[in-house]
Amino acid sequence: MLLGLLVPPLLWMGVIYLGSLAALLVNSFFSLDDFTGQVVRQFTLQTYAQLFTPANLDIVFRTAGMAAAVTIACALLAFPLAYFMARYAPPRYKGFLYLAVLLPLWSSYLIRVYAWRLILAKEGIFSWFVERANLDWLLNGLLSLPGIGGPSLTISPMGMFIVFVYVWLPYMILPIQAALERVPHSLLEASADLGARPLVTFRKVTLPLSFPGVVAGSIFTFSLTLGDFVVPEMLGNSSYFIGQAVLSLQGTSGNIPLAAAFAVIPIAIMILYLLGARQLGAFDAL
Repeated sequence: MLLGLLVPPLLWMGVIYLGSLAALLVNSFFSLDDFTGQVVRQFTLQTYAQLFTPANLDIVFRTAGMAAAVTIACALLAFPLAYFMARYAPPRYKGFLYLAVLLPLWSSYLIRVYAWRLILAKEGIFSWFVERANLDWLLNGLLSLPGIGGPSLTISPMGMFIVFVYVWLPYMILPIQAALERVPHSLLEASADLGARPLVTFRKVTLPLSFPGVVAGSIFTFSLTLGDFVVPEMLGNSSYFIGQAVLSLQGTSGNIPLAAAFAVIPIAIMILYLLGARQLGAFDAL
């Protein structure tokens, strides 16, 4: 009976999900004929060689760098809040904090990104606040859009970074909070009884035991940023990210092999990342 219930999801996983990944991998070993624009279905590494051109490497490093920066920022912002929720928040307020963390996820992802697009525009509230606070240097290409109705709507990497941190922060808070909840109070009390100060207890006991939660949260923030194309597409400029490159290559250019090769890069990065996370015990914190 149980096996019969598992057949549909296993078929979905095996045929639809893994099958599509296999087709993606196969297409990455084909090439595009420059003269006819047709896909040449013969095994070749020529497409992967194109990934090592300076322009394509720039896309990969830009995307991976943004994913790493967003992950670090989310960890630094999430840990204090998660620590407060786990250690100091009264039970009646803990539910409210959970709701506050999860509430943004109840709205559409596109709506949240578009809201930030309006906030960071020159006609938006951020520009208004900066002008009132005499911080005009922030508007010189650092964050704001040229204008909502202008011909080109671009945003600096700093503004894109802020939006990424905002949309993925809940995925970092919850694993850290869960990991902190599992730290035994008896260990903290034993550390205090042995004469350790609160900061030493935090550094020697709390942080090492909760670090798998940080790594678990980083799996979400890093992978989601690595593969995202909505934020760069809606707020970005001509500097492509991997998601944009895949969308453009398979849509506008029709270069399916190169798009598939680009799509393999996040998969390879995440395989290595997950192997490292497993060694750090992150899966136990999920």
